[in-house]
Amino acid sequence: MEHEHEKNRLFGLIGKNIGYSFSKKYFTDKFEKEELTDCLYENFDLQAISQFPKIIRENPTLKGLNVTIPYKEKIIPFLDKLNKKATKIGAVNCIKITKKGKLKGYNTDYYGFKKSLEPLLQPHHQKALILGTGGASKAIAFALEELGILYTFVSRSKREDALDYKFINATTFDNYQLIINCTPIGTHPNIEECPPIPYDFFTEEHIAFDLIYNPEETEFLKRAKAKNAVTKNGHEMLVLQAEKGWTIWNK
Repeated sequence: MEHEHEKNRLFGLIGKNIGYSFSKKYFTDKFEKEELTDCLYENFDLQAISQFPKIIRENPTLKGLNVTIPYKEKIIPFLDKLNKKATKIGAVNCIKITKKGKLKGYNTDYYGFKKSLEPLLQPHHQKALILGTGGASKAIAFALEELGILYTFVSRSKREDALDYKFINATTFDNYQLIINCTPIGTHPNIEECPPIPYDFFTEEHIAFDLIYNPEETEFLKRAKAKNAVTKNGHEMLVLQAEKGWTIWNK
């Protein structure tokens, strides 16, 4: 890397087919704006998580990493330590590399989501449907627990602990006032796609929250909004988790 000799603090994102990443743009802009000339942010696109140790070996100036789909759970065995909340959640999206070169895993997704959702909550928002069962959905579940909101996972795969999409009906929407999309369905470029739920049952009593931020308004959010639901995308959540990560890296 041509910048290596002049930059002495490297940060980055671990993911698969990341191409466009929120983190790289966010931190690159941040470093420019705050004149942090010794900092650089890179995307590390891994076809398999087994390539991870090589990234660490080849980049001795790395101080911190973000982790995205599909490695939030798979990264865990490669880390030296996990903080308490990341252990409970079972997923990591932020890694701090200590002065001694130890890798410590954190989860800042749950924090970003919790802070982003809180201002929208009304007393009648008692129960949530979490669409998807990957690493992101685990952080969401943890945040909902802290907020005292009951939740049920929805999945296409037959799982003991999850509801099948085909059983979601009007009654489900009466019982669950929060619908949270933790799947990648509807992400750019597949913007006409959306999770297979009956959108007609959304009302103004509902919140539709999509972790996706690109496009700004997914098909999921459009359809919920058409029924007067309160809608929010994942952008603020990402900003909040990024800043929380920055704090952790600089502690």
